[in-house]
Amino acid sequence: MRKILITNDDGIEADGIVRLAEVAKEYGEVWVIAPEHQRSAASHCITLRAPVSVREYDFPVEGVRAYACGGTPADCVRVGSLSVMPYKPDVVLSGINYGFNVATDVQYSATVGAAFEAAFQGYRAIALSEDMRDRHGITDAYIRRLLDEYIDVELGRERIININFPCGDPEDCRGIMRGVKTSGGSFFHDRYKLLEEKEDGTKIYMVDGIYNEDAEDGTDFKAVVDHYISVGIVKNIK
Repeated sequence: MRKILITNDDGIEADGIVRLAEVAKEYGEVWVIAPEHQRSAASHCITLRAPVSVREYDFPVEGVRAYACGGTPADCVRVGSLSVMPYKPDVVLSGINYGFNVATDVQYSATVGAAFEAAFQGYRAIALSEDMRDRHGITDAYIRRLLDEYIDVELGRERIININFPCGDPEDCRGIMRGVKTSGGSFFHDRYKLLEEKEDGTKIYMVDGIYNEDAEDGTDFKAVVDHYISVGIVKNIK
């Protein structure tokens, strides 16, 4: 039986991780080790100069062992697979993230960062994300089909599978685009808005992105903009 570790960056109470664990039970023994709180955009950050807390958590999916971790998503993979679980996982599933992880957002994503850590530790790794709009029909209709296809794929220590689902009902999906490249673009052209200037000259800024859907053909970004499920392989180092 597969040993499956599930984590995320939205926190252990997030809807996406509960839905993923419900499905993952069909594929093996599931352990959930996820952050206590929201840790989006933490990338592949790990904790080195502070202790990392882990406590058992009353997870709402029967038969799943779950722990809330005080560290980052990458910490969850490390402490979970190296200390909490009595054996190494065969595969790590990271998600289902609230919001796409495509294009340049991949480098900031802690959903992807956790999957990279899993690959670095020698486990198969899949990152799963979906549109922020709360219509999960496409995800729920297609996720088993994609896990059937990819859960046992061996990619080595530097690569992960990155899957992104558009929102909507199953009939809204235009299909699955496999083998997409990671776009060099972004949903937002970032800028910073000045919020306050203090008497001592300190300036307070807040990120203020301009929404964009100008995506290159053949990329993960273009796939989700055009309402396809995006499946690609993302490299970490090398």
